[in-house]
Amino acid sequence: MTPLKIIFAGTPDFAVPALAALIEAGCDVKLVLTQPDRPSGRGMKLKASPVKELATQHQIEIFQPETLKDVDVQSHIADVNADVMIVAAYGLIIPTNVLEMPRFGCYNIHASLLPRWRGAAPIHRSLLAGDAETGVTIMEVVPALDAGAMVSKGVLAIGERDTTQSLHDELAKMGADLMVDAMRQLAESGGLSSVQQDDSLVTYAAKLQKAEASIDWSNSADLISRQVRAFNPFPVAHAMLNGEVCRIWMATSASDFVNEKPGVVLEVGSAIKVACGSGVLTIEELQLPGGNRLKAKDFVVGHDLKVGQYFE
Repeated sequence: MTPLKIIFAGTPDFAVPALAALIEAGCDVKLVLTQPDRPSGRGMKLKASPVKELATQHQIEIFQPETLKDVDVQSHIADVNADVMIVAAYGLIIPTNVLEMPRFGCYNIHASLLPRWRGAAPIHRSLLAGDAETGVTIMEVVPALDAGAMVSKGVLAIGERDTTQSLHDELAKMGADLMVDAMRQLAESGGLSSVQQDDSLVTYAAKLQKAEASIDWSNSADLISRQVRAFNPFPVAHAMLNGEVCRIWMATSASDFVNEKPGVVLEVGSAIKVACGSGVLTIEELQLPGGNRLKAKDFVVGHDLKVGQYFE
């Protein structure tokens, strides 16, 4: 069986396991599309995307246009004469005529159980909403946002300590495995069966706004815990403590009843317990400006935090 000629389009860490899995499975990745190198770090030096770094290691041709709308760019993609294009968090709009270039079309790894959470931030939104599970959908790419027919799904339960980072890593691996299976099936049968999405069940995962990371202690402990975990590793939930912005990296919730003003510190020790609009937030890891992320027990010692102080 002749391997499919593949164009892989992806940019961040989420896309790396998929490209690695395709290479390991013996797929013929002819071209990698990834976004141009971007300034990064204190020196603002140009930094290659994680996908570019992997493609470079395997000596795969890399193409980094600013847009796919230019005629010369489209001509270069067409010259590959690909059987299929695979997309994983590429980050650029793919014009309809480019989607139609590969013989078998274009397939995407989307980090949600479509049609729930179409859009830019599906992992964050599933955590914020308190969903019991999330997952990955392999779907056909169409011009409308995340609206293509679904080829396969994988489901992942969301635990009370899961963060966007932990779910991201699990879903990236799950998506890689599902895409390799889909490409094997496509190579063997020349087609993939799919199911249309139910438009009545669509929800949209809007892009994150930094303002959403500010904690309102009048909210429930459960909601604040989800906020903390959804915004780990970015943009990190925060509150004011002694006039400084305190970033909270990990917190869980309990439904205990307390008759205290929201934001007051109830207990310090191995964890920091704070009263909320309802319930109690147990802070396990936090950080002040210029300092390191610290476990609560270390933070308490170093910053002399006491019962009765307030987070604002």
